[in-house]
Amino acid sequence: MSKSDKKNLVIVESPAKARTIEQMLGSDFIVKASLGHIRDLPSSGMGVDTTDKFTPAYVVPKDKQKILREIKKANKECSDIFLATDPDREGEAISWHIAEAMGLDVNTVQRVIFHQITPEAVSEAFETPRNLDIDLVNAQQARRILDRLVGYSLSPLLKRKLRWRGSLSAGRVQSVALKLVVERENEVREFIPTEYWSIEVTLHPKAKPQESINTTLHRLGSDKKRISIQTKDEAATIADSISKSSFTVTDISKQKRSRRPAAPFTTSTLQQEGWRKARFGTERTMRIAQELYQGISIGAEGDIGLITYMRTDSTELAAYAQKQARDYIEAEYGAEYLPKAPRNYKTKAKAAQEAHEAIRPTDITRTPATMRTYLNRDQLRLYTLIWQRTVASQMTDAKSETTTTEITAVEPTSKKDYILRNTASATVFRGFTALYTEGSDDEDEDISAPPVSLSAGDALTHVNTEPSQHFTKPPGRYSEASLVKKLEEEGIGRPSTYAPIVSTLVNRDYIERTEGRLTPSKLGETVSALLNEHFPDVMNISFTAKMEEELDEIARGERQWVPMLEKFYSPFATTVSTVLENAPRIDVTTDEVCQDCERPMVIKTGRYGPFLSCSGYPECKATRRIVTTLGVKCPNCEGDLISRKSKRGRTFYGCSNYPECTFISGRRPLPTPCPDCKGLLVAARGERAECSNCDYKGLISELDEEQVAR
Repeated sequence: MSKSDKKNLVIVESPAKARTIEQMLGSDFIVKASLGHIRDLPSSGMGVDTTDKFTPAYVVPKDKQKILREIKKANKECSDIFLATDPDREGEAISWHIAEAMGLDVNTVQRVIFHQITPEAVSEAFETPRNLDIDLVNAQQARRILDRLVGYSLSPLLKRKLRWRGSLSAGRVQSVALKLVVERENEVREFIPTEYWSIEVTLHPKAKPQESINTTLHRLGSDKKRISIQTKDEAATIADSISKSSFTVTDISKQKRSRRPAAPFTTSTLQQEGWRKARFGTERTMRIAQELYQGISIGAEGDIGLITYMRTDSTELAAYAQKQARDYIEAEYGAEYLPKAPRNYKTKAKAAQEAHEAIRPTDITRTPATMRTYLNRDQLRLYTLIWQRTVASQMTDAKSETTTTEITAVEPTSKKDYILRNTASATVFRGFTALYTEGSDDEDEDISAPPVSLSAGDALTHVNTEPSQHFTKPPGRYSEASLVKKLEEEGIGRPSTYAPIVSTLVNRDYIERTEGRLTPSKLGETVSALLNEHFPDVMNISFTAKMEEELDEIARGERQWVPMLEKFYSPFATTVSTVLENAPRIDVTTDEVCQDCERPMVIKTGRYGPFLSCSGYPECKATRRIVTTLGVKCPNCEGDLISRKSKRGRTFYGCSNYPECTFISGRRPLPTPCPDCKGLLVAARGERAECSNCDYKGLISELDEEQVAR
């Protein structure tokens, strides 16, 4: 560091991060925020010369020119400059752009890296600055240019080939995510439920009539495979035979099971658990995590980062973090909850990136209880998840014992025998579950009852036999979190790209959120079908994942970025030209039929938004309003409340019985009634709910989450 009396200039991305770091570095440093990228490709036009080695034409946007002038001015008054942007490819590229825009030597400018914003980590980073990693910069440049080539080629193509006046766009990762949502919806539509029956039998041990055991018919005595009952008559016949039977315990087996704790959070698993435990969407989870990372004021300690960097696919913990967790576990839970050695985990991501740590608290001694005073509700909920997951990852396995009891039922007349089964689990040792249990996407999780004490040969008395009808279920639609999980499993996208994917698709009206699940709109299905037909490579999951792997190779210095783009762009550009020249224009089709001429209706967009139009236009000019029902009854007449658009394009909510009923609301009605007066609840600012009939106010997340359409 310079011995000059001048101060040192530090540049970071955000004002919040700047305030925290400036406080830690002291009066010898001035910290400025670039507010993200200070240079980028132009907002209009391709901005990439495809004839000259894909040279990008970077520009400083108007809203960043004043910031750049201020940084340059500050630099003249300082002796040294340090670039302290985030520790990933995007952060490396932001630093490189800053250096280029300021006219600095990119080969000698000082770059500092820290994965947590604490005094110790920041001080250590400034003692050991490094040069810019040009391989990381090139990987980000390649991704940015690749996405621009795809987006700026396909988006205009969609506008020319799709009869739609609204905004249209396509993207390399975005369009594959849309394809996954559309394919899942097709699976749901095409699914044909199959009927099947189960038979539940309740019994009393003759020696213990006060106890009961619930069993399920598992198989016929002569068969080894599980019984399959397809009809009501078949179930009734078997149930009648079982009810006349004698019952004897014929086998009891016990199996001990161990369950390991889940690994510390990666970006993807944090987003998944944020949804399961708190019903946070991916963007909301990342926004809160960024607040915790960049710095929270905690009394006398001032602003300090409470968690490590939140964009990572690593599950590793630093040795001192493991030690802190182990010290806490031994002190609070005892030695039996502490493994002999620290636990380490391997990432499940297909192509983990730079050697980051997992997302963890910067100091385990800052328990959620001690942080409650300094955090808002959402911050505390997410911090608690991160803290518990980190500490639990260093605890011993949970141990249980599963008891499987088989009971033979013999019908005296026909001598038919049936095998009934009861499976029950008992916790032997809680282990990590004493602190934390990972959530599940399975809505029908089994909760096992404790086993009844029985012995082989015990006789039992029949209490009740109950046949139950069931139907097989279609695959579940994606939630934001499960879509992110699928993208990660397939190797598509990276931690920094997961959160914006769903919001982009929603903003383009390609998908809709329905009770926390993602469904494609007719527009989304049409766009996906068009791209699938003409650009199978771009929409191919394996092809997209391979491109992600090549970007990783560029980041590691194993591949050059220009040849990679050349290999992709030449055939892609040819296909774009062919489609523009030969493919016909299409409409957004629907299942609706014109009431005047019985032709299919298509979706058009007009001044006040989408509407249904006859596909026979101009011969048939029939139109119909698109009605979006909310699943909420009108408080005045019990009609359906629907979403509508004003002449100025603003969304409002009214009654489907208009003009007979004139109910109107400018705020979105919620399906859950007011807990105080059963009146209509409407959405208010800050994820809050307010009653339109009384003074009730509360958080939407505290209502029945399964009923609230998010």
